[in-house]
Amino acid sequence: MRTLCFTGGLLLLITLYSCTAMPHGPNAVSPGSCCFRFFAQKIPLSEIISITETHSRCSEKGFVFNTPRGKICVRHSLDWAKKVFNEHKEKKNQQLPQLYLQQ
Repeated sequence: MRTLCFTGGLLLLITLYSCTAMPHGPNAVSPGSCCFRFFAQKIPLSEIISITETHSRCSEKGFVFNTPRGKICVRHSLDWAKKVFNEHKEKKNQQLPQLYLQQ
């Protein structure tokens, strides 16, 4: 009887462990950085250190501007934000080959 209870308990523990250890699908993985509040005004270029896009799974697309005052979220639909993002991206891509040549 003890062996039966022990075996049953062990099987129950293994089953519970395997259920928690399994991945729960693509929605279980949380996206990186999402924005829930957006800054409405244009940010001066001199204040922008870097720019990243929000994760594709975020409910609203946006840009995250890293400034000396912290991170600021801006809506993806704003033309000025898209322009600044593309300029930063191009600038970054132009700097990469030069870094490899210097080594």
